[in-house]
Amino acid sequence: MDENTAISSKPNSKEQRIDLTHISLRPLHLSDLDDVMVWTTDEKVPKFCTWELYTCEEDGINFIENIATKFVWCKAICLEDQAIGCISLTSYSEHDRCRNKSVELGYVIGSKYWGKGIGTQAVRLAVKAAFTEFPYLERVEALVDVDNVGSQRVLEKAGFQREGVLRKYLFIKGKTRDMVMFSVILTDPHV
Repeated sequence: MDENTAISSKPNSKEQRIDLTHISLRPLHLSDLDDVMVWTTDEKVPKFCTWELYTCEEDGINFIENIATKFVWCKAICLEDQAIGCISLTSYSEHDRCRNKSVELGYVIGSKYWGKGIGTQAVRLAVKAAFTEFPYLERVEALVDVDNVGSQRVLEKAGFQREGVLRKYLFIKGKTRDMVMFSVILTDPHV
């Protein structure tokens, strides 16, 4: 199978193939509101996220106009220019001068697109963009809930190294969670 083409995770599935060359990253626009509402109102999507399920269009508008603009870098994950998810980079350098050479990667994709290679392709594109657009960067890291095995596989397939488990690291949705730290650094051979 070509690296740019993924087949459904179910070998006997009748689902059509997704050509991963049709995956792109671009800025989010207010015109993406209907697409954003599809994945932000999907009960499966925010399970491991810090945000709660969106309940109205005002939530989506707020995300596009206010929340997404606060990231160092935030793009829509698009299939044929339809926003099926979002990927972002966050920097803590303004608060921690020792970490000014790294950013944290975060991403979310509508559940209908899980297991098709889209997340891996989007992460690869984002890492390439991060090291190109921010030449001072040496590291891109990602924190994943220990129970979010799918997201861990996405990062591994995209070339991230699993560094270890951070026990009781984040308090999310009323519970302290163990998180797995992943990273890719500029000198890694695949970057």
